[in-house]
Amino acid sequence: MSKMEQRAPAQSATADREVVISRVIDAPRELVFEAFTEVRHLSRWWGPEGFTTTTRSFEFRVGGEWDFVMHGPDGTDYQEWITWTGIAPPERIAMLHGESRGDPNAFKSILTFEPDGAATRIEMRTVFPTKDLREEAVEKHHAIEGGQQTLSNLAAYVTEIVRKVAED
Repeated sequence: MSKMEQRAPAQSATADREVVISRVIDAPRELVFEAFTEVRHLSRWWGPEGFTTTTRSFEFRVGGEWDFVMHGPDGTDYQEWITWTGIAPPERIAMLHGESRGDPNAFKSILTFEPDGAATRIEMRTVFPTKDLREEAVEKHHAIEGGQQTLSNLAAYVTEIVRKVAED
């Protein structure tokens, strides 16, 4: 069974600007990492419950970009943009995430993928440019709940892949 938890951020210079979400997913680390690296996977699980994603362009490499639109369950479209700033397969992905290239409010995220027996512990550590932007993301945009739901969608997606492979 997958377990979800929210850990308190470590006391650091960025603690008041951070959101940290982690989850143990019942799938091998290589598969969980791959689900972040190929658009055919991302489009199947990315985003909170009820959201869908349309990709405009995608290039997974350091300096590459993912330009996409998230469609909310209420019909609202959210322009999104990510550039990959660091990639260490299958252990770590670093990225800058905003509404578009040059967004002054873009935030940095580091995703780590650690083996946990046959499962994988994924941690998303997001650092916002300011404390106010973090608070806005948490209060107005429900960043913690959305992040937990996104990891839940990822877990369901990769667990289904593992199940199908086991049946073959």
